Amino acid sequence: MTEQDYMREALDLAREAAAAGEVPVGCVIVRSGEIVGRGRNRREEKQATASHAEMEAIAQANERLGTWRLADCELYVTLEPCPMCAGAILNARICRVWYGARDETFGACGGVSNLFMEDFPNRPALVGGILGEECRQVLADFFSGLRQGKSDSKK
Repeated sequence: MTEQDYMREALDLAREAAAAGEVPVGCVIVRSGEIVGRGRNRREEKQATASHAEMEAIAQANERLGTWRLADCELYVTLEPCPMCAGAILNARICRVWYGARDETFGACGGVSNLFMEDFPNRPALVGGILGEECRQVLADFFSGLRQGKSDSKK
């Protein structure tokens, strides 16, 4: 599979999140060409701040691989990680992060700040813009639908 194929897997999870009323972010973690973790936003469903797509995927990869160290893994996520998720990525020792859309509001990989450029050990390589337009469109459609629903309810 290619980087675009893994991002398409993450996009499928983002669409699942949107269908469930969650902000559409999806994530997969890959080791040696195999997806070992999948996650999507579940903050509303679980009423839990930390239920971001990356956190869910990291937890699944930890469980599946039986270790907290994911140094031989790559993470694919449809939206640039926030500070919480970037911190978890650093702590998990993930070697490379691929993201789709930049996040100018909470992004911690260049959108607002870049934690991966700070002097932390085990900083991952970072690649942005993978299927970026498609990732942005999924988010734009979701938020457009929310705004439309709000304006419909005012009528």
